[in-house]
Amino acid sequence: MDDELNVLRRSRMRWNAPLSETHAELLLDRLALEAGHLADLGCGWGELLLRAVGRTPDLRGTGVDTDATVLDRGRAAARDRGLAARAGFVEGDAATWDGPVERAICIGASHAFGSAKSALERLARVVPSGRLLYGDGYWASAPNPAARETFGPDVLPLPELLDAADATGWRVLHLSTADQLEWDDFESTSRAGWQEWLLAHPADPRAARVREWLDERQRQYLRDYRGVLGFAYLVLGR
Repeated sequence: MDDELNVLRRSRMRWNAPLSETHAELLLDRLALEAGHLADLGCGWGELLLRAVGRTPDLRGTGVDTDATVLDRGRAAARDRGLAARAGFVEGDAATWDGPVERAICIGASHAFGSAKSALERLARVVPSGRLLYGDGYWASAPNPAARETFGPDVLPLPELLDAADATGWRVLHLSTADQLEWDDFESTSRAGWQEWLLAHPADPRAARVREWLDERQRQYLRDYRGVLGFAYLVLGR
């Protein structure tokens, strides 16, 4: 898809994870933010990072991602909220970004590190002493072959995800999971930008491809992984 549609696709999303406003505030509370440096690795447009910096005086934030388009969205939001002096965005590989920092966020980005265990091992070096907000998918029930093919072989059941955290030296300070409303809202908003564009531009030459993507994404969610793929949020300490 062209740049216009790439920007539009995520335009109705608050963040790229199944997460409500109330749940996000709870997680930031549990992260026990304070003056220092917070890194968001695989940040996307960094909405949670900006909220963390906005609520915590003397906290600096760095967001790292490989997608230049979403980083531009994050930089614009930082300027609009008067946070550009304390919140910066870096185009780069989250898996090779070096700390140390006192706090970190890594939500839905374990694939950048290779696996959940690899991510947790690497993040232990980024946060040698402090707290990490880690979010990752897990199998809430037995997946069918299509779900396994979509999400790959590295998704773990929830107990094994916590075992991976323990094996890499983290203590679980908080655990919560996305509920069905959060999932349904996430999936709906991930399609909403293109759905609205399609209704307004049904004769556009790009419309057929957009419709095909939207219909396939909805089919996959409803038939393959709704209620099967869960999403866990862990606040970890060391």
